[in-house]
Amino acid sequence: MKKIIPFTLLLLFSALTIVGQTKETKKADTFFENLSYTLAAEKYKELAEENATAHVLKRLGDSYYFNVNMQEASEAYRQLFTNFPTQKAEYVFRFAQSLRGIGNFKESDKWMKKFRKLKKNDSRAIHFTDSETSLNELRNGKPNYSVTNLRSINTINSDFGVTDYGNTILFSSPSQRNVFVKRSHTRNNKNFLDIYKVIKEKITTNENDNSDVRPMFANEINSKYHESSITFSPDRKTMYFTRNNYNKGVYKNDEKGYNNLKIYKAVWLDTKWDNVEELPFNSSEYSTGHPSVSKDGKKLYFASDMPGSVGETDLYFVDINQDGSFGEIQNLGLEINTEGREMFPYISEDDILYFSSDGHFGIGALDVFSSTKVDGAFTTPINLKAPVNSKLDDFAFSINPITKEGYVSSNREGGIGDDDIYAVIALQKPEIIKPRCFQMVTGVVRDKTFKNPLADSKLVLKDHKGIIIKDTLVGAFGKFSFKLPCNLKYSLTASKEYYKSDTDIFTTTDTQTIVLDLDISLKIENDFSYNERGELIVRIKPIYFDYNKATIRQDAAIELETIVSVMNKYPKLIVRSSSHTDARGRDTYNEALSDRRAKSTVAYIISKGINANRISGKGFGETQLTNDCVDNNTHSNRVKCTDLQHQTNRRTEFVIIKM
Repeated sequence: MKKIIPFTLLLLFSALTIVGQTKETKKADTFFENLSYTLAAEKYKELAEENATAHVLKRLGDSYYFNVNMQEASEAYRQLFTNFPTQKAEYVFRFAQSLRGIGNFKESDKWMKKFRKLKKNDSRAIHFTDSETSLNELRNGKPNYSVTNLRSINTINSDFGVTDYGNTILFSSPSQRNVFVKRSHTRNNKNFLDIYKVIKEKITTNENDNSDVRPMFANEINSKYHESSITFSPDRKTMYFTRNNYNKGVYKNDEKGYNNLKIYKAVWLDTKWDNVEELPFNSSEYSTGHPSVSKDGKKLYFASDMPGSVGETDLYFVDINQDGSFGEIQNLGLEINTEGREMFPYISEDDILYFSSDGHFGIGALDVFSSTKVDGAFTTPINLKAPVNSKLDDFAFSINPITKEGYVSSNREGGIGDDDIYAVIALQKPEIIKPRCFQMVTGVVRDKTFKNPLADSKLVLKDHKGIIIKDTLVGAFGKFSFKLPCNLKYSLTASKEYYKSDTDIFTTTDTQTIVLDLDISLKIENDFSYNERGELIVRIKPIYFDYNKATIRQDAAIELETIVSVMNKYPKLIVRSSSHTDARGRDTYNEALSDRRAKSTVAYIISKGINANRISGKGFGETQLTNDCVDNNTHSNRVKCTDLQHQTNRRTEFVIIKM
C-alpha cells in the first residue's frame, strides 16, 4: 500500500521538519529529506526516465523502500545494480530485503550472501545466512497463533499499537476520526496521530463499523501533534506515551531542523491525567519512543536512535526508582540489537520481551520476535512465524499471558488501510526456552620475557567459523574479559607494535560458574632483544671500538646500517646510543671517551637521513662492564684479562627510549 509517510514505523525517528531547503536543492531531494517518500518517489521516477543516475536510482529505491512499497523498491534497486554494480553494502541489504518483501526469497538469499561478503561482521548478515531456522519453517510451519483483522476499528489510514486498559483497548489512529477536529500534517495533509479507545465487547470483524471508537484523552494528552504507544504503571496512576518534541506549547527541532520523538509521562490526579512532563533522558537531538513498563513497575523499556546505538534504532531499558526518578539508561546488548532496526518493545507480565526487527532472520521487512528474561539476561530472540509475521511490516505485538489473547499491527496484503490492527490468540503452549549458557573468559596480555602486562594490545576474537565477533584494545594493565556462549570454540589473537602476534585457541566449557582464564604472552620482534639489564635494545651484532679510539670501524659501519634500517622500519622509534669502555684508564677519561664514541655513532646515523630528534648518545664509561675485567684508578683491584675480554666491554648498544 502506498503511503506518503511511513506510518508503519510510527514516524519513528523520522520526525517532522519545518526548515526549508535551499533553492538549489531539487524538488525530489526536498521531498525525500522531509520524509515525504510518496511525493519524492514521483519526482525521482520522472528524473529516472530522463537520466537514471546512481543518485536518482538510490533515492528512488529508498523512497519506495522506506514506504514499504517493496515491488517498486526492488525494481529501482535492480536498475541501480544493473547500471552501477558497485554500491555500498547497505544497498545490497535493502535490495535483498525488498526481494524478500515480494516473496522472491531465492534471489533475496543470493543478495544476502553478497551482503555477507561485504560486511562479514554485520550481525544482520550473520543472522540471515547462518540461521538454524529455515524460511519454510517460519512461513509454513505449525502456527503458534491465530491472527484476525479487527475490521470494525481499522480505517483506510494507519491504526496500530494496542494497549489493554480495563474493559477497553487504546490504540493510535489519525485524528481525522474526530470530525470536530481538523488537524493535518503540513507535508502530506494526513492527520496527526491521537489515542483512541473502544470497548472490547464492541470490537467485531465487520468492516466499516467503527462508530464505537472514541478519543481517549481529548485535550488532556492528545495535542495537535503525534501521540502514540501508551503504557501504564501497575497501579494505573502513571502513564508513559510517545509524542513529538512538543511540551507546554513549545515545539523544538534539532540542529538539522527535525522534530524528534520523546517519551512523556502523566499522572492521574483528581479524575484526570495531569502534570505532563518529558522524561529526563530525552533529547532534542535524537528520538526516544515506544515505552513499555514491566509488571513490577521497576523498569521502562523503549526504543531510541541515541548516540552509541548498535544500529539504526536500538532497544534500551531504564530503572524506575521508588521516588519516581530514573537510573542509568542501558542498552539491551548484541543479543537483541543489530545493525538494523529494533523497535516496538513490549515486556509481558511473564517477563517475555516482544519486539520488531529487520536485523534478525525473518520473513519480511519487520518481523516480531520474542526473548525470555532469564537470570537478568534475555535469551536469543525467536521469530513468532506466520501468521503473526508476513512479507511486510509486523509490529506493536502485545499479549496477555493468562488469557493468551493479544494484538499485532501490520501493513500486510489484504488489510483495510495503511496499517491495521489484528487480534492474536495463542494456539499452543509457548515454546520452552532453555536458558542460554554463558561463560566468562578473562586473561592478561603479557611480555613473554619479563611477564609484565602490555597495555593497549589489540585483541581479535573469532568464532569457530572464523568470523570476528570482537575487535578491541586491552586497558592499562593488559587485562581483558569476554562473556561467551558455552561449549563453543574460539580463537583469540593478541598483537602489539614491536611484538609478534600470538593466537590462543580455546573452547568454552558448559560450566558458567567457572571463569576460564587465559594468559597470552607476546614475544618481541626479531629486530629487538633485551640486554643483561633488561633494557630493550635493537638487535645487532656488537659494535666495538679500537683501544682508546672513537672512530667507526668498518665492521661497526655494517651494524650501524642495520640501526638505520630498523629506525626507517619503525618511524616512531626513539633510540639512545649507549657507549661503554673497558676498565683500563682513569674513569673520568673513560667517561669522556665513551661519550665521544656515542656521539660518533649518532653522527653516523644522522648522516644516513635519520631525524636528529629520534636519536641521542650517552657515554657510560666503565660503569657497566659485561665481565669481571675491572681496574680502578690506582690499579689496586686490577683483574688480568686478555685483549679480547677487554674489547667485549668496548661496545655500543642502541637502547629503545620510546616506542
